[in-house]
Amino acid sequence: MAAPTIVSRADHPISRTRIDPDALRVLYRLRKFNHTAYLVGGGVRDLLLDRRPKDFDIGTSAHPHEVKRIFRNCWIIGRRFRLAHVKFGSKTIEVATFRRQVESPPAAPPGASPAARSAAVPPEAHAAARSAAPPEVPAAEGGVARRAPVRRDNTFGTPEEDAFRRDFTINALFYDIATFAIIDYVGGMKDLRRRLIRCIGEPGERFHEDPVRMLRAVTFGSRLGFRLDAPVREAIAEHHGLIAQAAPARLLEELYKILRGGLAARTFGSLSRRGLLQHLAPEVERRRNSRRLRRSLLALDAWRAGFDAAPDSLSNAILLGSLTVPVQEIDLAPRPREDRTPRLSLGDLPVPRRDIERLRQILLLQPRLVDPRLPARAARGILTRECFPDALTWLRIHGEDPEAVARWEDLAAQGPGQSRRRRPGRRRRGRRRRRSRTDEPQP
Repeated sequence: MAAPTIVSRADHPISRTRIDPDALRVLYRLRKFNHTAYLVGGGVRDLLLDRRPKDFDIGTSAHPHEVKRIFRNCWIIGRRFRLAHVKFGSKTIEVATFRRQVESPPAAPPGASPAARSAAVPPEAHAAARSAAPPEVPAAEGGVARRAPVRRDNTFGTPEEDAFRRDFTINALFYDIATFAIIDYVGGMKDLRRRLIRCIGEPGERFHEDPVRMLRAVTFGSRLGFRLDAPVREAIAEHHGLIAQAAPARLLEELYKILRGGLAARTFGSLSRRGLLQHLAPEVERRRNSRRLRRSLLALDAWRAGFDAAPDSLSNAILLGSLTVPVQEIDLAPRPREDRTPRLSLGDLPVPRRDIERLRQILLLQPRLVDPRLPARAARGILTRECFPDALTWLRIHGEDPEAVARWEDLAAQGPGQSRRRRPGRRRRGRRRRRSRTDEPQP
């Protein structure tokens, strides 16, 4: 394997002052226990692009249980690949052990007997392949067998091997806290300067391993303003249907990330042009040119632009409604609790019933929020509703009524009990106690 490109501190803009202090604490503590530890992935990419990272992930030579022994505030998660989550209050620093790509055993010559095929492969290769290499899926007659999606992936390796298994070159850069240098095994620094999304390895094979990589490629291109490498574009055009094989819950989470990221209008347009949106959300694809849909996504992006990071008030129900309300009718009629029929659909994605129900409550409140003649007693009741914060956020994003927003923000600041205060200068008369018979004067 070729030696990496080392970019010294003088030749890159990353400073420790821009790295999360808890991430630095994890890096230094891992090094204290003689483990290699680098800041990896999107955090390095965003710092190099002078963007604020969403996450600060760490790659290390320490195995998950070793990380857990070092940090008492650590939890191990994951099935396909074990990860260590180090908790600092509500913040999580993800620590992943360096991984390696285990190739399938080499094939014997055509026509060889099963015994010859088995003898051609060393025993250790058989064991490694069984533990880590994804099985091949038979292709149609005359086709070529392809590799199945990776299901389990707990084969650890070196930093070099870890870099070559990542999806795109711009996500495979390491920042070394010991030397303050960037370590580049795959040409990621060059691609950052070229503003290029390029796969590590053959794109078609990487997309077969994990179809969600196609979605991520388009998302990165839209978010960063980068262009897709020609082989990446061609592989997406050929294999976009594979996205339907990805885990539906994971796809739904990716859609929420896009909507929460602040460039939803641009990203959904790119997904449609690349042929992916028709498999993810056919209802949206059919109305992709709808002016109402574009206005909704642009309003969401404009409101999100007012924050450095996605605020907690931007709930999944609001994101779901911003995408679906412009393209389908939402059933707002009351129904029995036992009626489980979905009120909206988003392809085959498993939209949680709680998100749909919260969206329904948000929409039901909107006419009352914009009613300037709403009685004070009704307003007090709305302020105590559990869905009121979400409904007010929806009004801010999609309501186009700044006066109503200001009115409800003022009421919310006062609290639901404020409107019940007595006017100054008036004394409330106490209730007269009814005199009992025992209190009556005796003759």
